Amino acid sequence: MSLRIIVALAVLTGVTGSPGVTIRPVADSADSAHPNSVPETVEETEIFGQQIQLFEEEEAEEDVMATGELNPKHYPAQRAAKVVQHYLNTRYGSPYRVFGLQRVHSGNAEDVADSRRKYQLEISVQEMIGNTTENCSAEVLFARGEQQRSAQVQASCEALLKIDTKAQEEAFYQQCKMNQSLQSAQYLPDSYGHIEPDMKPLWHLGIVASSFIMLNESTENTLYNMAQVANVTQLPTENDQLKFDYHILLHEMVSQEIIHWKLLFTWSPAEGVKVLQMEQLPHCHDCEKPPNTN
Repeated sequence: MSLRIIVALAVLTGVTGSPGVTIRPVADSADSAHPNSVPETVEETEIFGQQIQLFEEEEAEEDVMATGELNPKHYPAQRAAKVVQHYLNTRYGSPYRVFGLQRVHSGNAEDVADSRRKYQLEISVQEMIGNTTENCSAEVLFARGEQQRSAQVQASCEALLKIDTKAQEEAFYQQCKMNQSLQSAQYLPDSYGHIEPDMKPLWHLGIVASSFIMLNESTENTLYNMAQVANVTQLPTENDQLKFDYHILLHEMVSQEIIHWKLLFTWSPAEGVKVLQMEQLPHCHDCEKPPNTN
């Protein structure tokens, strides 16, 4: 039985300019027919101001997991590699350092003890704001079965982690701390895919914080991207940590579901992002659809 799924790889950022969506259906061909095929380049798979690709998949055996050497272009390798991106953001991300998956070069999967599955990957990771790319080795362990456990990740990307953003982070921190009025914003990006320059650090901070959710929720059968910051409010704080309340929209691209989350977290240059609360919000049938998620 044939299953036709429309997968729109979403959304946007203002890191490299005003983002937008280009809908370009893939013609039927031998190259596009595999059920696990994904676009090859970061321009077609990432959300950081790049072109977005809309493509079709046909086949009922999409969820069959391969063992051994993986095709880097297919979903099993891509999904595992995307988890590495979320891991790097949770460990090293900031308003001026955001990591994105650029390309999977090779991958291998095997079943291991305790009903887990291990992926070994060679990938390219890009620090999106500074536009610096490095090849990284990574290992991802997924739990299997009914009990939901976060994936365990190890990654070696030494050069990317040496990027110095301390000056920019300290300036943003002092600006937020000294402002008489607390910062707030809605709809990053807006319905035209635009983000004001002074709001970009809040957008980047939302991407980093949302990676905590996506890392926690990711399985072998999911593929998450950050879609939009619906609302962000800076909250009063009594210590050196800035405190933020975010309403974030995530795009789960396998199910095509837009998922609303509430995030309460703190940030400072010294301590990084510390999540205090993650709460999935009820599905809102009447909510306005976020921009350019189609």
